Amino acid sequence: KMEETYLLNYPGVKKKILAGGKGPMPHFPPGTKVRHNTLGHDRRTVIDDSRKAKAKVPMEIFVGKMFKMEVWETLLTSMRIGEVSEFWCDAVHTGLYPIVSKGMRLIAQGKDPLEGQRHTCGMGNMFHYNTTGWPELDELMRTPQALIFIMELIQVTSYPFSYKRESWIMDKDEKMKEVPSLHLQGNALVRQGHFREAAKKYQEAVVLLRIVLSKEMPGDEDYIAVDRLITPLVLNYCQCMLELEEYYEVLEHTSDLIHKHKDCVKAYYKRAKAHAAVWNEKEAKRDFNMVAHLDITLAPLVHKELRYTGRIEQEHEEES
Repeated sequence: KMEETYLLNYPGVKKKILAGGKGPMPHFPPGTKVRHNTLGHDRRTVIDDSRKAKAKVPMEIFVGKMFKMEVWETLLTSMRIGEVSEFWCDAVHTGLYPIVSKGMRLIAQGKDPLEGQRHTCGMGNMFHYNTTGWPELDELMRTPQALIFIMELIQVTSYPFSYKRESWIMDKDEKMKEVPSLHLQGNALVRQGHFREAAKKYQEAVVLLRIVLSKEMPGDEDYIAVDRLITPLVLNYCQCMLELEEYYEVLEHTSDLIHKHKDCVKAYYKRAKAHAAVWNEKEAKRDFNMVAHLDITLAPLVHKELRYTGRIEQEHEEES
């Protein structure tokens, strides 16, 4: 019989320490990364054992983000580093375990853990029986029951000091707050002539905004506002790529911008510069002329660029 130590303020969970941990209780603020090994069983058979997974790496959860198995957070945050404990969890806490288990098994096989549940939330999946591909998990889906987890706490890494916060764990407000900071860091690096590092900052900001955008409804006010923030960042990224002579990178990203924003003068200008650099004289002239068409005040600059492009092209032809 387990020594019944109920976890403080958490009904339906019992804990038995099998091996004591080291040091004081760790601090677990939201976003903390927790690495652990976990074995799950139902008193009769082992359902999962992370130590026997092909990947041979511990599992990871992030405090505040374990939506399907919130109880795991409670269990792990009651432990010390190196501790091994056995937890009995009532069926009220284990209803979504089959979905978590399926994800872990797919990861162990090198497959996509979201396979088969892209458009359905966890609770939605509860109504699709016989979908996991494992009979023992299907049985748990139909009849949730108390489970026992033997957990070993390996490592606790607290944000913001020990690891860079993964973008998927940040909520929308956090992502939106991070963007101006990345933008300013990029600008400062450009002024110092560090174009490669600056490009990475702009790219990081664009990735955050695209994640936010993917969750907004196209055409909504928020969608349009976020989309507007992406354009200057992509243009700055393209300017860095021009400086680094990564011209085909510039062509790809400016073309994407022009496809979405037909009147983006700066995108045409940067694309024209990239075309000129890779000897696409016809395309360069077309884009330069488009710049003058969209903004008449830039006509003198365009004439200067066209003269320069023509001269370079002529020299190129004479050399060849």
